[in-house]
Amino acid sequence: MKSKRVQIFDTTLRDGEQCPGASMNLREKLEVARQLERLKVDVIEAGFPVISDGDFTAVETIAKELKGPIIAGLARCVSGDIDAAGAAVKPAGKRGRIHVFLATSKIHREFKLGKAEDEIIRLAVKGVKQAKSYVDDVEFSPEDASRTEPDYLVRVCQAAVDAGATTVNIPDTVGWAVPNEFETLIQTLHDSVKEFQTGQAIISVHCHNDLGLAVANSLAAVRAGARQVECTINGIGERAGNAALEEIVMALNTRKDVFRGFKCGVSSKEIVRTSRLVSRMSGLNVQRSKAIVGENAFAHSSGIHQDGILKKRETYEIVDPVKVGWGKTELPLTKHSGRAAVSSRLKHLGFKMSDDDVNAIFARFKEIGDKKKFVYDDDLSALVEGHIMVVPEIWVLDYLSVSSGSTTVPTATVRLTKSGTKKNQKPVAVQDAGVGDGPVDAALKAIDRLTDVRGRLKDFSLRGVSQGKDALGEVTIKADFGDGELLTGRGASTDIIEASAKAYLNAVNRFLSAEKRQAPKKKKRVRK
Repeated sequence: MKSKRVQIFDTTLRDGEQCPGASMNLREKLEVARQLERLKVDVIEAGFPVISDGDFTAVETIAKELKGPIIAGLARCVSGDIDAAGAAVKPAGKRGRIHVFLATSKIHREFKLGKAEDEIIRLAVKGVKQAKSYVDDVEFSPEDASRTEPDYLVRVCQAAVDAGATTVNIPDTVGWAVPNEFETLIQTLHDSVKEFQTGQAIISVHCHNDLGLAVANSLAAVRAGARQVECTINGIGERAGNAALEEIVMALNTRKDVFRGFKCGVSSKEIVRTSRLVSRMSGLNVQRSKAIVGENAFAHSSGIHQDGILKKRETYEIVDPVKVGWGKTELPLTKHSGRAAVSSRLKHLGFKMSDDDVNAIFARFKEIGDKKKFVYDDDLSALVEGHIMVVPEIWVLDYLSVSSGSTTVPTATVRLTKSGTKKNQKPVAVQDAGVGDGPVDAALKAIDRLTDVRGRLKDFSLRGVSQGKDALGEVTIKADFGDGELLTGRGASTDIIEASAKAYLNAVNRFLSAEKRQAPKKKKRVRK
């Protein structure tokens, strides 16, 4: 009997990171990968190795560090791409996968590739065989499959399987599909390629959300024979995003009457924690009404609903919030808590920290502890994630004073310390003031004057990390420093003006450090 286990292929670190303004550095990617391992996803697509040195290093490092999931690297059906992917996933050993892709739809054949049908098949077979020389586990994707002629798609899939592909992924690259059509397409492929029926190869799906149907299409495909779903945490990704992992998993878990016998290995209690981590690392906030992980997902304001929930939860909740990670925070720490208590709580929260990391976080913990009575798990997580996301601190906020009011011109006085550019050179402190439309604007203008960097603020968001009037405020900003690329900055403090200044300074440092690096390859946006 054919297995009904559905593999979860997470592409947050590859397709998810292609969302503008969502790029992560190596340490951020590694922390997300570790959390995905705790979530127990089957496959992590860690990046596109050939596209930049940074992507190659990220895939290689994740392949070395993680011991559970399959680690995949993406490659076009181009020799150099496949060589890079093979080298990057090599540390994963038998858990390494190369994921090769080539466009097959008529519009792509004619206008992008300029190649005939038989030539596309020849290149696909060549790419799969080359990937097979590096790893046993090869996945092939016919890009824009949902707009490819079904008969031709069958030929492509059969050729890829014959060449050695163990997984054939059917991407709805531009979000064109609708569920009934997509289900029919997957059923056709399943019935036409005998290896899909015997289990020698499996069908995967990779759906985009341009029409809001990514999850619906993915689930329809599962019913038709797909045994792997490619998705991202919070549904992030190019344009309107990808199928949301949390929705796929909980639909399979909750509607067992429809998906009878289907199961996946994801640890659902890690879903909310993973969602929050990815949100902070990517700088992309989760919509409040987002299914499963949004703040309002289990909120009930109607009196009738509240009464029903009190009598029996299932009257208005089809998912138990505890099962996806919503729950009470552990007993909070206080400023009197010692380093050992903080270190123990970090381990409990799942963070892998060195002694130096713990010392740095403990110092920040003490600062926060002096400002508020209790330090909750969410506060501690924000401190850890702020430490992980640190960029080279060319400029450091040393002092901030603001004056503002309904009849006062908002003014900010800022003192920054610039790290020494030469060995043994002492840091230099500089101070200036700025005025603006409000205290935040004034502080940012003062930073512009001091750093001689001009950024245009494109997005600003503030959220309370934990409960209470003294909650830690976390500010996330996106700024353009003149090159058209949005850079994310984050800062946390009990003072939202200070948090805003830290977030902007974080983006400034990110811009300045990027300018100093000589990257041999420019990162490209690749759609699949």
